[in-house]
Parts: sequence; C-alpha cells; structure tokens
Amino acid sequence: MIDLAKLKAPFAPERVSWRIGSTNSEKTKGMALAYLDARDVMERLDEVCGVAGWQCSYPHANGKTVCAISIKVGDEWISKEDGAGDTDVEKEKGALSDAFKRAAVRWGVGRYLYDMPSPWVAIEQRGRSYIIKDSEYTRLAAALSKGVPATPAPPSEAFTRLKSEVAHIQTQVGLKTWAENVAVAPVTDGERQELRSLYKARVAVVSQAERTAA
Repeated sequence: MIDLAKLKAPFAPERVSWRIGSTNSEKTKGMALAYLDARDVMERLDEVCGVAGWQCSYPHANGKTVCAISIKVGDEWISKEDGAGDTDVEKEKGALSDAFKRAAVRWGVGRYLYDMPSPWVAIEQRGRSYIIKDSEYTRLAAALSKGVPATPAPPSEAFTRLKSEVAHIQTQVGLKTWAENVAVAPVTDGERQELRSLYKARVAVVSQAERTAA
C-alpha cells in the first residue's frame, strides 16, 4: 500500500529554488518566493507511488490549463486537479508546468512551502529582468531549514517491543511485571508516558475479563 503521507515530506534545501516576487521602487530589494522544479515533483511521485503508480493529464477549462494527477490507491485511481495560466502558445509550456505543480500540491507535494517566510533580499539587474544576488542564498537556505518542521525521531526498539507485548498480556501479574520493565527501559519520557497510558488501558481490559470469567 502506498504511504501517501510521504508525498508531504520536505525537500532538501538545495532542491528548492527561489524567484523574485514584489520589489521596492528602487529595484534594489525583492521578495524571495520558494518553489520547486517540476522534475523534482515527478521524482517524488516516482519514489512514493512507483513509476506506474501515478499519471497526469491536461484537460482544459474556460481557456485555462488544468492538470489532473491520478494516483493508484489499491485497485482504484484517485485524481486531484488544479490549473494555472492562460493557454496561449507563448506561455503554454509554463502553464503546463505550473498546473502540474499545483495539482501535486493538492496531494501534499511541496505544500509546506506555502507556509514558508518570503524574506526581502538584495537583487540585481540581469538583462531585462532582476535576479537574487548570490550572497543572499546562504541566508535563504538557513531560512528554509528553519521553517521546515523537524522530522520526528523513530521510536526506540525498547518502546516498540514493550508496546507490542502489552497487547498480549492476559493477567494482572503479567501486567505488573511489564510495568516494572517499563520503569527501567531505555525509552524517552514521551515514550514512557505513552506506555503508562497503554498500561492503564490494558489493566481495565484485563480486569473486565477477569470479572466476566468469575
């Protein structure tokens, strides 16, 4: 079964690009906006869904380019779609890419970037357009890392084992021994608290079973 939650995982900072949004009147500073390349979005879909587990199509609606991304979940194809830009010839390639990335956001790919800060950075003219100065990218990478939620540490082996054991204990004596093991187990405070909650719940179940048997 596909773990769709993995689609929402943050990308490495070096995979995130930046473009200029609003600028000041002097054209010396601009608002940096984070975005993903369509190829990185495709790779994420390949990694999570498998190369044969997703597909996209481009229906059009009211002169707009619309992308529908379908993912095979079990035996069923589920689609989510979004659109972007006018479909005139000059901008069609950009509209296709933008619509694809927006449809992927509906699946969670890169959605966290919408909550990222958009800092003002120094910009410089390059031809007819403006670009972010190279000196700003270290600060942008730091801002990006700071804005990404920390990945929770995996549960300890002791926690996983104890959590599995308690569900099979059938006696109060067994539960008492298990609780003693929890007290000295190499687990985090949060894990120990969760195990104690499981203990209380299991005591209630075992007590009810013993009363019924009596």
